[in-house]
Order: sequence, then C-alpha cells, then structure tokens
Amino acid sequence: MADHCRLGIAGLGLVGRRHADAIAACNGARLVAVADPSADGQASADALGVRCFPSLDEMLDEAALDGVLLASPTGLHVDQAQAAVARGCPALIEKPIGTSAADAMALVEAAEAAGVPLLVGHHRRHNPLSCAAKEVIAEGRLGIIRAVQATCWFYKPDSYFDTAPWRKEPGAGPISVNLVHDVDLMRHFCGEVVAVQATASPSMRGFANEDVAAAVLEFESGAVGTISVSDSTVSPWSWEMTSGEYPVYPVTPESCYHIGGTDGALSIPDMRLWTHRGAPDWWMPISATSLVRGASDPLVNQIRHFVEVVLGREEPLVSGLEGVRTLQVVEGIQVSAQRRERVSIPRLGRG
Repeated sequence: MADHCRLGIAGLGLVGRRHADAIAACNGARLVAVADPSADGQASADALGVRCFPSLDEMLDEAALDGVLLASPTGLHVDQAQAAVARGCPALIEKPIGTSAADAMALVEAAEAAGVPLLVGHHRRHNPLSCAAKEVIAEGRLGIIRAVQATCWFYKPDSYFDTAPWRKEPGAGPISVNLVHDVDLMRHFCGEVVAVQATASPSMRGFANEDVAAAVLEFESGAVGTISVSDSTVSPWSWEMTSGEYPVYPVTPESCYHIGGTDGALSIPDMRLWTHRGAPDWWMPISATSLVRGASDPLVNQIRHFVEVVLGREEPLVSGLEGVRTLQVVEGIQVSAQRRERVSIPRLGRG
C-alpha cells in the first residue's frame, strides 16, 4: 500500500462532501476518486481535483482503491456494499446501514465470509464526548445503570423539505433520519435493547410520515430508557445543538442525554456527574462534578479509524453487525408505533 490509503466516495452530496473534507484533514488518507452520476457531483469532484466515475462499479474496477465510503441514498447501501465486498474492498457505509435489517444482515454475513471489513458511519461514537461518557460508565462510576433518557427535538424549516421532497415521504420521518443516531449511542452506552414500545403522531404539515414519536426501550441489563424525537418542535435539546459537533447548528449549554445508576447520574454532552455525599440517599446533599473531555472532529477521527481498519491494525468500532443491531431497534420503534404494541428485538449475529 502507498504512503496514503487510497479512498473513494460514492455520492458527493452534503454528507459525501463532509467526508471529502475529513479525508483532506487526515494525513494517512487521500481521496482519489468519486462515483456520482449527477452534474453537481461532477462539479464537486472537479473542484476537489479527483476523477468522477458515473457508477460505483466503474470506480471500484478502475481506481485501485484501498477503501470506499458509501454516502449514497440509504436504499443503495446494501447493494453497493455487496459490490465492494465482491471486490475485496473495505467499506465505510453511512448510517443507517440499509433500509432492512434482514437485508443488511445478509450483507454482514457475506462480508464476514469474504474477510472484508465493514464499518457503519455512526460517527458520534468517534466524538471525544462519547468516548468520555463511555469511559465513565465502563469504570462503574454510575453504579448499575437503571434509567436512560434521550431527547432529540428541533424544528426543521419548510425549505428543508421543499429542497428534497423525498423527506416528505413514508420512511423519511425523524425516526429513521434522526433517531437512529441517538439509538446507536444509547446502545453504545447501555447495551443491547431487547424490546420497545412506541407511539408516533402524523406530520402536522401534512407529510406522509411522522413529525413526533416516543419510545420506551427495555435493555438486556434490566435498565429502562425513554427516547423521543420531533422535527417540528422548537428546542435546545438535541445532540446537534448541544455537542458543538457541526458548526452549522447553533450551540446551547444544555444536555440531551441523561443516564442514571445506583451510584450516580451523568448528563451528556455537558458531562456533569451527579453524586450524593456519602452513600446514595435522596435526603443527602447532591452535587455535580464537571468532567474533563477532549475536542476533535468525529468525522476526521472516523476516517483515521477507517484507515487503521483497512491496514489491519484496528477492529471496527462500529461494525456492520453493530449497524444492523441499531437498525433493528429503529425498525422495532417504527413497527411498534404503527401497531401500538410492544415489539421484541431478536439478537442477530455472534457476540
């Protein structure tokens, strides 16, 4: 392999361009090709100084890639990743890994059989905030986790939907588009979800999907979580507006996650650890300690990690199987909201 890991991107839209910027900021990686049939994609590739192929297959066959990033529409993820696996090319697949957990699991099994690494772009796990929170939990500073709460509320303007009408269609509501990020971090922090019970309300703007939903998550550990999402609610309580991760969003000093255990509670991303003086006791004084955390771009961190996986020096932090299990929970929330009943989440794969 050359001094730089040769990477390609399929789909040079908003997310694809962010990946291109992240690759440019990573010393061990170099963007050498793009696959995008659109005129905008060609123009963006020209601006980046890389060759633009009209199809992923042509890029995989001609560009001599060490790895490929799939930033194409979700419906293409599984087929495109299968094409990469067939050529022995490691793939970083944008979230969600696919539109169906069953189809995505077939992809994961094919990649495992071929020995080709798959990563899923749940980039929040690469944020130093998430790493610090995970460390606090793993060290047992909260005791036994018993309750989890996640809030994902914001107001998307009409222009957001008008510029991309597919966002008004079934399956493109905030459960699948936004909540998938929060579900993935809840799994990362608190373990597997074994059942969900959810409800959702139709879009007030008349779109063919929901604009608010909430779910109760039952964790394998016995902990219970509540999670809610709305793209029609003015609020400072979302990862986008509390983490400072992406500068296009205004930053607030609030938190959007709360995790409570038998010894303490943690709010994220402000990283305040709450404990009682002495033994846990609601009649005893309680105080917060603000924990130290680093700051770096999670997308750049994710590219660095992808390079290390391609080189065989690290195992995927968010493997294909991890992506499937997060998608299972999101599917369960959607089904439960439709049926208004509890839905069990089967455990797929090993580990």
